[in-house]
Amino acid sequence: MVRRLPEVLMIWVPLLLSAAHLVAFSIWTIWISFTPSTLVPVTGWVGLRNYNAVLASRNWQIAFDNLLLFGVAFVLLSLMTGLLLAILLDQRIRGENVLRSIFLYPLAVSFVVTGTVWSWLLNPGLGIQKLVHDLGWTTFRFDWLIDRDMAIWTIVIAAIWQSSGFAMALFLAGLRSVDADLVKAAQIDGAGPLRIYRRVILPTLWPITITVIVIQLQFAISTFDLVRALTNGGPGIATQLPALVVYDLMFQRSLLGRGAAAAVLMLLILLAVLLPYAAWRYIQRRRTNHA
Repeated sequence: MVRRLPEVLMIWVPLLLSAAHLVAFSIWTIWISFTPSTLVPVTGWVGLRNYNAVLASRNWQIAFDNLLLFGVAFVLLSLMTGLLLAILLDQRIRGENVLRSIFLYPLAVSFVVTGTVWSWLLNPGLGIQKLVHDLGWTTFRFDWLIDRDMAIWTIVIAAIWQSSGFAMALFLAGLRSVDADLVKAAQIDGAGPLRIYRRVILPTLWPITITVIVIQLQFAISTFDLVRALTNGGPGIATQLPALVVYDLMFQRSLLGRGAAAAVLMLLILLAVLLPYAAWRYIQRRRTNHA
């Protein structure tokens, strides 16, 4: 036990402190959501009034609709992009190390930087549209950043650029771990490359696919800094997401109780994704142990 003391101090103590911090502030936020707190926390009990006010607000309704659109589009497109990049690199092409570094580079950039750079690129007066106009194609339009109907897709584009490398890394690890004997057996049976991927390789990637989906959904639900830097929720409130609603209620309108209620609603959405995943992992682990 004495020999393991450094391990306990270095790993378990910080882990337990972080868990206690997370649980304590979660409970505090839940309690605040049932109080009439505004600028500062106050005692009192208002029941579900803050939740009803948040759910009935136009900001939250638009933010929730945007979350559904952003979450589905971002997860599916980043999943497909990451898988295609992984399959490309799995061909042992020349310059694989360089390409892998290029694809992974966006992960090293903060979401604030990503949002700022893409806001320049997508700005009609500064970025892609102006460049094409300067080249002589004056009828070209790419003004999604100021289009209420298309602005949400600018966030999808930036998020895919930022996170596809992560999906690619996981898929590539999965592709490289496929049993070579299965591939050779399929080749002996006369299967071509497309059929081998479709019937042999891709079915083995389901655990990784589910993991990528859950992690990307977690990112989509909690997205704040990317939207803040890229569109700031605009034009108007066309690209509001739940995290921006929480920020607006707490720090701009000084409605602490309603902001806490919105944060708890975000937590419930996150748990709706994480709890089924945790249950699935638990079932998979038990099946493995009993096999």
